[in-house]
Amino acid sequence: MLPEIPTNGVSAVGVSDAATISGTRTVALPPGTVEEILSRAGRPDFARWAEQVTRCGHCSRPVRLRGRVEYRSADGRQVAYSTDAEPDRLLLIRCGNRRAAVCPSCSYEYAGDMWQLLYAGAAGGRKGVPESIRSHPLVFATLTAPSFGPVHTTRADRSGGPARCRPAHGTPRLCRHGRPSWCTAIHAEDDPRLGQPICPDCYDYPTHIAFNWHAPELWRRFTIALRRTLAHQAGLTAAEFARRCRVSFVKVAEFQRRGVVHFHTLIRLDGPGEDYQPPQISVDATGLADAIRQAAVHVRLIVGMPDGTDLALRFGKQLDTQTVNGGSVGELTPEHAARYIAKYATKSAEDFGLGERRITPETLSLLDVPEHVDRLVRTAWQLGEHPAYEGLRRWVHMIGFRGHFASKSRRYSTTLGAIRGERRTYRQRQAAEHVRELLDEDTTLVVSRWEFAGVGYLSTGDTALAFSAAARARERRQAARDAA
Repeated sequence: MLPEIPTNGVSAVGVSDAATISGTRTVALPPGTVEEILSRAGRPDFARWAEQVTRCGHCSRPVRLRGRVEYRSADGRQVAYSTDAEPDRLLLIRCGNRRAAVCPSCSYEYAGDMWQLLYAGAAGGRKGVPESIRSHPLVFATLTAPSFGPVHTTRADRSGGPARCRPAHGTPRLCRHGRPSWCTAIHAEDDPRLGQPICPDCYDYPTHIAFNWHAPELWRRFTIALRRTLAHQAGLTAAEFARRCRVSFVKVAEFQRRGVVHFHTLIRLDGPGEDYQPPQISVDATGLADAIRQAAVHVRLIVGMPDGTDLALRFGKQLDTQTVNGGSVGELTPEHAARYIAKYATKSAEDFGLGERRITPETLSLLDVPEHVDRLVRTAWQLGEHPAYEGLRRWVHMIGFRGHFASKSRRYSTTLGAIRGERRTYRQRQAAEHVRELLDEDTTLVVSRWEFAGVGYLSTGDTALAFSAAARARERRQAARDAA
């Protein structure tokens, strides 16, 4: 009987017969992979290889490097480190991919960095943002897409319990394609029908793709409309408003189950300077929330369609705003807002069965995606033929969305680059302290030479061992959290 190795939800090359056991995906390994596992485990340098896997955070597809670090002292040049002494003469480092479907480990680190960025701008007191930022008006908002046709969904009744998907009101009627326009089912959260159209032929696929394609521009226009709305509320011109107030924000895009993006955002009002001073206008968080709703309702974008008609794109009617002030009863705390937004920063279109790479209609059949996703991708490919949607075909694997999943204004808080720089400096300091213990104080760094050797583990057996170690590490972390 073949052994089963937990895979952290990531597919490995050459594995088959996937099963789900207690929420952890496992795969039965073929004999060739078992031989690779036994070969790796039997090597004298296995402990060092396992240490490298742990040090790179159990990355799903680490970057392989070759190289050395040399130092010069009074006695001449010395080699302080070389991959020649490492297993396979390689050093493994993180891939750094933000997508959870690609690398759970690196996406977890990315989400942590995003939380630091979000929390610093919401609560202050860290990353160069003063704690006084808590007194600034701050709103957590979610901007959704409009309806392109009824889809299967979850609902709640008046008591908060589960309700029917789309109950028929009055005399039930079929749609013009002869299909029911209602659904009396109560869908579970894992129901594969969720997000699928009630009638695929009634669903407006071209407008759906057009919204995803133009969503970044629609967001840009929203930020402009918000500043103008706030200026109108304060009785100021746009120029006077800019001299008294700055609108700072961070946003993260999320794909809804129907395959359309919407935006989660934290929007804050600051003074005009660079030192996070309070805004010089009399608008509180409630007034900011009102301005967000007004701007979202009125902003629109007129785009041309291939058939020669004009299409007016706007945000949907489902607009949610919550004030954030740091812990008052009934209001959202900075910690919860940051945690909620950060978890979406690692998501992408992989949740619909699409890969991270570009695809074509010919390769789509190999992915075994739902019919709804299939039609979205093929519609995007067809729209990409027209000059008005030039470049769309490069983004069909993202269902037409071409924007950044996470973006922010310049002065919201720190940057991801600064956070990563802090981590890099800390690790360099650790390495320098280790070198000083090995070499004389007069030793100076000469050169570090590194060569790219590839991405991913060398064999399917190595991949299975790494995923198994990652699953055990995750279980230990969960057990420690439960014990705490």
